[in-house]
Amino acid sequence: MFENSTKTSLDSFGEFNLIKKLTENYVSKKPNLILGIGDDAALVKPNPDKLQVYSTNFMVENINFDIAYTPLKHLGYKAVVASISDIYAMNATPKFIMVSIAMSSKYTLEALEELYEGIYAACEKYEVDLIGGDTNTSPQGLSLSLTACGEVDENKYVTRAGCKMNDLLCVSGDLGGAYLGHQLLEREKRVFVANPEMQPDLEGYDYIVGRQLKPEARKDVVELLDSLNIIPTSMIDISNGLASELKHLAIKSNVGFSIFEEKLPVDTQTLQLASEFHLDATMCALNGGEDYELLFTIGQSDFEKIKSNMDITIIGYATDQANICQLITPSGSQFDIKAQGWN
Repeated sequence: MFENSTKTSLDSFGEFNLIKKLTENYVSKKPNLILGIGDDAALVKPNPDKLQVYSTNFMVENINFDIAYTPLKHLGYKAVVASISDIYAMNATPKFIMVSIAMSSKYTLEALEELYEGIYAACEKYEVDLIGGDTNTSPQGLSLSLTACGEVDENKYVTRAGCKMNDLLCVSGDLGGAYLGHQLLEREKRVFVANPEMQPDLEGYDYIVGRQLKPEARKDVVELLDSLNIIPTSMIDISNGLASELKHLAIKSNVGFSIFEEKLPVDTQTLQLASEFHLDATMCALNGGEDYELLFTIGQSDFEKIKSNMDITIIGYATDQANICQLITPSGSQFDIKAQGWN
């Protein structure tokens, strides 16, 4: 279950000693952080030229993750990514996070240290400071609650509202990989439970397994758009599935969307495993979830700026049919899109 073979019970630790142990080697780097971990609250001096952006994310064992195949270091990393992805979806830059955890007696000190290794690794990569949180016991399993704080120029923030008719619908990266990675891990878990002598067979699917266990937030896309002087008219991150996020944009912007099936970006590993599992790759891309890509709209005047970018795909456009989202097949048939992902 846990990578570290040493097992130190948490019964001998009080809350303050546990927090001290988990954070004793962590050094905050933000100059506007006046007081971080170690007091009743953190003190941050806001940037007067920026808007503050806040988001929170909650993860529960056996609902959002399965510890049977999720390394705790990966879980800590993913929890941070899931939290700050919402900040990037506002066209903002994450600056601080707070992490609260509740865990049962099966979790040892070493297990929590592995979890925090992943949290710190994500903080380092995305230049985010951990400034506080809380710990508690739980009757069973592990739960994590993360609050992220970011900032954005007053004239650059982006919401789900703002898309206009004929705006171009764009998505970063590729879709469906995290869902297929989850299906693969679940299959291998069932095989192991039936026969513990069997080793997991993940060969050839490193990419989509990584999409599930260690996703990345699209900091690079936000930076790219800024460098191209593009401010999206609306934006959302894809955590619950493309179809679900598409509906959110449509409702908030009071528009509809038409998307082209052949334009949906799907990786070859995703296509291959979908075929092996007898799943429709388009449905996986639409409803899979946990891709943490950015779905956004831009005005047609910005088309020339992104048309050659290999990591951004224009998959459709906004229509005047409020709240109606349709998939257009290569043959020209049109089908209403129904959100079937996470709710």
